[in-house]
Amino acid sequence: MYSDIPVHFSPQSILLLNMILAGMIFGVSMSLKREDLARVVQQPRAQIAGLIAQFILLPAATGFCCWFFNIEPELAMGMILVASCPGGTFSNVMTWLGKASVPVSITMTGVSSLSAIVMTPLNFSLYSYLNPYTRPLMQEISIDPVNIFALVLLVLVLPMLLGMAFGRSHPVLTQQAEKPMRLVTLGVFVLFVVIAFCNNQEAISKYADQVMIYVALQNFGALMLGNLAGRVMKLNQAERRAVTMEVGIQNSALGLTIIFTFFPQAGGMTLIAGFWSFWHLLVGLLLAMYWSKTCEPEIAVTEANEV
Repeated sequence: MYSDIPVHFSPQSILLLNMILAGMIFGVSMSLKREDLARVVQQPRAQIAGLIAQFILLPAATGFCCWFFNIEPELAMGMILVASCPGGTFSNVMTWLGKASVPVSITMTGVSSLSAIVMTPLNFSLYSYLNPYTRPLMQEISIDPVNIFALVLLVLVLPMLLGMAFGRSHPVLTQQAEKPMRLVTLGVFVLFVVIAFCNNQEAISKYADQVMIYVALQNFGALMLGNLAGRVMKLNQAERRAVTMEVGIQNSALGLTIIFTFFPQAGGMTLIAGFWSFWHLLVGLLLAMYWSKTCEPEIAVTEANEV
């Protein structure tokens, strides 16, 4: 149904998107220290809550809903892929704006990025195969999960390790460059998505209503699962909100990178990941603004001292 959507990306465009994604991961990882990762082992409740919601509950719920409601195969695969991706790097900025726990958010980004090496290709392959409507398309493409594993390693894990090393070696420069780098990479990524959408205006306007409903419902479900996991683990408000934001803001840039690399003709998958790129940032910003007005004073002071 969506194979007629003209999605044209040159090898140079795919390389540019990989560089943008790597730059975003590098930027957020500059403030991530080995001590932060060690603290995860000592106080793992928030990270456990986030990982369960991120890599178990969200992919399973997405896979089941796509099958139960018989969503078109390409759209379903796009939703499963987004659900299989780790938290987005901009969750850290939204968490900071919402006066939630920035340390929890940053460490969760690091832990989920490391986990994505295995969990992203595993969840995507598993739930795409279990769904009888997407299985034929998955078998037709016959994508090797090892290739996705290698891509995640190159664009997520390697830049994260390099960012941590750079931040440790140049702490002063890191403080000066961190925020501008995030803004620049955000701007470049949004520009990339805008250009991609402009090149496919006719097809996007044709399917926008349907796709937007799927994206909005999936994003709402992700936020609810993150909040639920935080409540079950009895996290305080700031930690719970950080987990909610991390699960609700997916790394759609990684999703687009995987799509453009391995599924260049899957227009439906591109629509899902592309709309996610805008929608979760809009919702995240609105949620952060609301949280900033309703933050518990004692928690806000504690988290400010930690940062």
